[in-house]
Amino acid sequence: MMRALALLTVLLALASTARAQSPVALVEEITGQPAGVEFMDYVAPGKVIVLGPREGVVLGYIRSCWRESIRGGTVTIGQDQSEVGGGTVERVKIACDGGRMELAAEQAKQSATSVFRDPKVDRPRRATLPRPQFVLHGLSPVIELKGGGALLLERLDVSGDSQMIDLPSAKLLHGAFADLADAGITLSPGGLYLARAGEQELVFRVDSSAAAGKGPLAGRLLRFRPQG
Repeated sequence: MMRALALLTVLLALASTARAQSPVALVEEITGQPAGVEFMDYVAPGKVIVLGPREGVVLGYIRSCWRESIRGGTVTIGQDQSEVGGGTVERVKIACDGGRMELAAEQAKQSATSVFRDPKVDRPRRATLPRPQFVLHGLSPVIELKGGGALLLERLDVSGDSQMIDLPSAKLLHGAFADLADAGITLSPGGLYLARAGEQELVFRVDSSAAAGKGPLAGRLLRFRPQG
């Protein structure tokens, strides 16, 4: 009994440590050449970024939805926001659904979604439409698809609106990210969409007040887990 309790305690501690070290923010912009961090890097709690007087970084916290513009000093990544010493920081709360988006990405391989269509009409029956897993707060998603591949974007609440997008690995930032704003691809405000890459599917709704262009990354991110 004591051994079982001891083992359970160790497992819980390891799980807690793993959660604590999971990435919590994305580097959205960089000024200068700070050591140990690059544009579109994920950063985890405890990570320290040292900035020179003319160096800066913009961090987007995925779950807490804080967007930080930091200039100079020493930056220590926290769970919900950064601790900044010797520099300046401006924080803005953005519209994002990062926690639910991350959960959807974790479940993507198990959540194959079928949209049943009436054979007499070329539109989905609204009664069978899936519920969105999260809300996207930008009309042009940022796709995270490590290694690239084909991406299907299909609108579910309106028929005839789908597109297949090729995301070659060589054109992805860090071999994983593509900003559809760069390709001029925009979705419809309020639309319900299915995004499919390989065997993974995500169902999301675009916020009715979502704006076009390059808004904060945390509000536009669609994450697919690496295959295999």
